[in-house]
Amino acid sequence: MTIVVEFPPGDPGTPPHRHPGPAFGYVLEGEMVFELEGEPPRVLRAGDVFWEPGGDVIHYQDGNHRDDVPVKYTVTMFCDPDKPMLTLVEEDELARRASRRVPA
Repeated sequence: MTIVVEFPPGDPGTPPHRHPGPAFGYVLEGEMVFELEGEPPRVLRAGDVFWEPGGDVIHYQDGNHRDDVPVKYTVTMFCDPDKPMLTLVEEDELARRASRRVPA
């Protein structure tokens, strides 16, 4: 499945979540804060690409880094047809896995 995601200025994006399979993306406009479990947060700009392995890895941030322009990116995700493309991570699991998050 391929989708286009767009967040208005200052939007924090999707809460911490995971995907059942790999995801590949490309930033079309603006700047996105991208943070995966085990990696420090980074800012991706228009023209940058990203990927995540899916499975158990938590995707902490995907929001708009800027408060004056929107961010827009495309994502291609792979998963089984009968599974959701995104699952939010509960607060108790975030607390248990806090040591896996790299400080900014």
